[in-house]
Amino acid sequence: MTRITRLCRYPVKGLSADDMTAVDLTVGQTIPFDRKWAIAHGSTSFDPADPKHLPKTSYLQLMQHERLATLDARFDDAEQTLTLLRDGKQVARGNLSLPIGRSLVEQFLSAWAKEELRGAPRIVAAPGAELSDVGLPVLSLINLNTLRDIERVARKPVDPMRFRGNIYVDDMPAWAEFDLVGKAVNAGGARLQGLARIDRCGATNVNPATAERDMQIPKVLQSGFGHVDCGIYLSVTGDGRIAVGDSLGEGDDGNG
Repeated sequence: MTRITRLCRYPVKGLSADDMTAVDLTVGQTIPFDRKWAIAHGSTSFDPADPKHLPKTSYLQLMQHERLATLDARFDDAEQTLTLLRDGKQVARGNLSLPIGRSLVEQFLSAWAKEELRGAPRIVAAPGAELSDVGLPVLSLINLNTLRDIERVARKPVDPMRFRGNIYVDDMPAWAEFDLVGKAVNAGGARLQGLARIDRCGATNVNPATAERDMQIPKVLQSGFGHVDCGIYLSVTGDGRIAVGDSLGEGDDGNG
């Protein structure tokens, strides 16, 4: 039986994961606080009163800014406070719901990443805005047996966190997650819908533990499997709680 082995969210796009043991999902929404904020270049035109989906290059992200992986991000739900650590030491802390809190984190980022930034950085968010790469309130699912098959072709270990998934599952045949696209999925107490395969970019080449570009994941996928896809996107179609250890599998057609 396929089981959920890890649940993650990424409160700030491009920064490290926040692990959860369980989460309540709501129809039409993603995991609470997942990609709620992003670090925009000073030159990025982002209007919080009228947010539009922008390309990932509008923000700091691992595809171009691998040094982000050297920062350990800790997020507190109740206070909406982000703490950044480097080599185990706190380097910035601020309440992201408040201008002064965002400013404290922005000041650190401005000095730390000044050579990579296009203007002074801004931490941006907007009610209802979705700052994922696809611009939709989705969850991503990664099958660990698929990653083991990728390791077979790459001939080296592949850290699952390269793929920045929300739901990691095991005991599912390699690549069987693709069969869930277009189908209803039961996960714990929630209902999901498989939407699309995820095509992978150069962000997966960055080692999340070392911040080094030490692999060519899209090339491995293309040469070994004839495509650059790994994982799938899903939407939430039925409210419910999912937790580490819950089962996940194909449901009915969604009309029941």
